[in-house]
Amino acid sequence: MRLINIFCILLLVTSCATIEVKYDYDTKYDFSNCKTYNYYSDIETGLSVFDEKRLISELNRQLNAQGFSLSDTPDFYIDIRSNQYEEVRRSSVGIGAGTGGGNVVGGVSVGFPLGAPKMNRRISIDFHDEDSVGLFWQAVVKSSYNSKASTEKREANIKAIVAKLLEDFPPQKR
Repeated sequence: MRLINIFCILLLVTSCATIEVKYDYDTKYDFSNCKTYNYYSDIETGLSVFDEKRLISELNRQLNAQGFSLSDTPDFYIDIRSNQYEEVRRSSVGIGAGTGGGNVVGGVSVGFPLGAPKMNRRISIDFHDEDSVGLFWQAVVKSSYNSKASTEKREANIKAIVAKLLEDFPPQKR
């Protein structure tokens, strides 16, 4: 019984983990110099107009909460790119048939995919220092995506993505 409870808890935790973030940054960069930011003027996010507004608004809100401010003469610029893709389904049911006799063996197998295709969205956020080093911090976020989600669910998803994205920015010295 205890094993079943542990399995159910693990299943629940892994099924809710729909946002993955991978970070990379220049370890020699002095993040204490970053106080102001802005977005590239020619930014092409790949998001819908509304999702782009939601993402930028939430980035502004959370960066401001961390003490950063939007400026016309920023310390760094933000670039955003995204794409949608269908996740490869790994679950399938196989049906096979075979014959054998003597030294001759033959068979046929067919796999049928289980479930509907799962749509994901990848968003890449890059922070660039125009004065010295160029790209100094990057986060790539992978999350599930439902194009038919309500406005409220889209907003909640964007808030969760940005919170996860800025969770380790600026990186702490180790």
